[in-house]
Amino acid sequence: MKMDSRLVLALDETDGKKALAVAESVGDIVDAIKINWPLVLSEGPQMITKLSEMTDVICDFKVADIPNTARLIVENAVSRGASAVIVHAFTGDDSLKAAVEAAGDAEIYAVTEMSHPGGKMFTAKHAEEMARLGVECGVKGFIAPATRPERIADIRRIIGDLKILSPGVGVQGGKAFDAIRAGATYAIVGRAIYGSADPRSAAQSFADDIRTVL
Repeated sequence: MKMDSRLVLALDETDGKKALAVAESVGDIVDAIKINWPLVLSEGPQMITKLSEMTDVICDFKVADIPNTARLIVENAVSRGASAVIVHAFTGDDSLKAAVEAAGDAEIYAVTEMSHPGGKMFTAKHAEEMARLGVECGVKGFIAPATRPERIADIRRIIGDLKILSPGVGVQGGKAFDAIRAGATYAIVGRAIYGSADPRSAAQSFADDIRTVL
């Protein structure tokens, strides 16, 4: 993925036409678009391919399954044009390694700590262990919360130069520039962009904020 704006759009819109319109309007501002199950379930997996024709697509499927199932999901996402797939690390080294192997030239990003308040209950307690495991298994990056920038810094100290993508910017209360300043490679923004009356202006505003700390 390119590293120009350091901004990733989380496109959780469920209306396919609107999703494509938003993607087209911000495609030259964001470095990638992250999609999750809401859009894929609403519009079908062909959305991965359609969006991949505009920019890099991250499939945020948070894969959490046995190795064979992880492999099948990753292979299918990549075959449709995904540049990266997000997986959970708590499933253990065998599932992580299966995902990495299935990805080929695409990238696997492992979740360390989730951005919502409930993320403190379980994932936060094991985030550093999962970061170390991900490094050992060969993932290319990690998910760490923009809502708790100090945790981004903790993960950065463990993973070295690998990527960190930080969700939770905007509606959840995280700040893009705080996430980048703490060590994130990319800030992920969703509803504050795709739910805006002017998604392009909203995306540009976040990109400008990020630029102040690069």
